[in-house]
Amino acid sequence: MKWQMALLTLLKERQDQTVALAIDTSNPPEDPILVDNIIKLFQEIKKDAILVQADFKIRSTTPIDKAQIKYFKHGKASYTEVLEWAEAEKIDTLFYITDVTGHFYEELQVNYKVFWLVPDDYLPRVPFGKAIKVA
Repeated sequence: MKWQMALLTLLKERQDQTVALAIDTSNPPEDPILVDNIIKLFQEIKKDAILVQADFKIRSTTPIDKAQIKYFKHGKASYTEVLEWAEAEKIDTLFYITDVTGHFYEELQVNYKVFWLVPDDYLPRVPFGKAIKVA
């Protein structure tokens, strides 16, 4: 319950900000209900959030209430395009559901808040931002 309260607080604190939720769709999650519940929380608390589905490229960007997730089974993930998109769209905070095994350009500049929502028991080191274990 600890991560749920932390996520709820983070979303409430950002009511006047531009928020996006990105989902790594390179592999189906071990717990799809967990991902669905995170999306539902965003739909309830931050109705104007943008949902980004991406693996090695952005597959779609839609309003959070239009969430229909399509997963792939190739395991190739890159965060670069999503991170660049967030910068171009002037996103204040990006939440990213991923196992943090994807790639990104190391010289990439990130000038907004990033929260990595990791749906695994293992919480890896993140390149920037803050990791939150949601397992």
